[in-house]
Amino acid sequence: MKIAGRYYAVLGMFLLSLLLYIDRICISVAKDPIAGDLALSDKAMGWVLSAFALGYALFQVPSGMMADRFGPRKVLTTIVTIWSAMTALTGLAWNYLSMLSFRFLFGMGEAGAFPGMSRAIFSWIPLRERGFVFGLNFSGSRLGAAFALPVVAMMIEGIGWRSTFFVLGAIGLFWALLCWLSFRDRPEDHPGLTDEERAHILENRQEGKLAEKEPLQRSEWLGSKNMRLAVVQYFCSNFTFFFALTWLFPHLKQTYNLGTVEAGWYSVAPFIAGAIGNWLAGGWIDRIYRKGSWDLSRKLPAMVGFALAAIGMVGSLFMDTPLAAVAMLSLAILGADMTLPPSWTLCVDIGKSNSGAISGTMNMAGNVGSFLTALAFPYLTAWTGSVDFFFYTAAGLSVLAFFLWSRVKPSQGLAY
Repeated sequence: MKIAGRYYAVLGMFLLSLLLYIDRICISVAKDPIAGDLALSDKAMGWVLSAFALGYALFQVPSGMMADRFGPRKVLTTIVTIWSAMTALTGLAWNYLSMLSFRFLFGMGEAGAFPGMSRAIFSWIPLRERGFVFGLNFSGSRLGAAFALPVVAMMIEGIGWRSTFFVLGAIGLFWALLCWLSFRDRPEDHPGLTDEERAHILENRQEGKLAEKEPLQRSEWLGSKNMRLAVVQYFCSNFTFFFALTWLFPHLKQTYNLGTVEAGWYSVAPFIAGAIGNWLAGGWIDRIYRKGSWDLSRKLPAMVGFALAAIGMVGSLFMDTPLAAVAMLSLAILGADMTLPPSWTLCVDIGKSNSGAISGTMNMAGNVGSFLTALAFPYLTAWTGSVDFFFYTAAGLSVLAFFLWSRVKPSQGLAY
């Protein structure tokens, strides 16, 4: 049976998500050798980790707007080239300032990835398949992180942290070349699609044949309750998840006196759980939608996810072994990641031809949460002498987001 052409585009986006997080989490695994070589304290490393999140947050909206205006093919090729170059240059960092600069520019490059993919999904994917595709894409990011933890740890021990960043940069440049050669912004323009599949996509995507792009009015964009709810709940989601991406590995290593590779293997579980959470939520969205409940299909998976995230973060504080703590943290990340497919599906629902800008706005707010997480963990721990306050804060934000989702109305778009 021939595989539908649009699924090759989905595969390319899945692989991009995989690479995105392999490159992103590498800095966490390399924390100790980088800190040793450059004489950086934990607080200094907190700023290094936050520099990425700041660059990533600030360039979300501009990158999304560029994807809407110039098309995802040009934007994705360009930003993957930029971030891959910055990944390689990270391996050349010689002091604190150079490391901060390269990580900020790396974050700036990665900023356009998910908004660009969102714009591609609006053009390429039928509405009833949207939850599955977003779930698959975000599971790729989690599997990338899970893969990176032990493998990058072994690479660092084998060839050093600098050479590891060089290798990862080269892989990204190869993906950018493939994207330029094989992808097109619209299925109407791709020579590899059959007429039957092209007609199927045009008939079943959200707006059929795409009309001229509607200008995005600032009052409509910033005045929408759906937009405001999306922004705040995504801040809450990222506050929990970014801990796993930045401080989970060093936290487990220090708290339980683990070796580098052993800590890497323990840290894999939450990301596997996150991938499962994305698959569960993505499939659940499409099943509920096919039963005729558009709004519920977005709300219910997200609300269940935030409830699990709060339970897991608090529960981890009462565990005495690394295995038990990782089990509860895995529940938290499974829950936090269940909120991703509904969040991004919501953005495409309400953003339509402006999906890049809308999803970029939401992701910008989310990565303000990421920026604060990378700093909050070391500073709150130093201030209180315990990690407890950080974990309770993350759980409280998940409870807030649970109630915010009860007010979301995806079918009403930006008019609500």
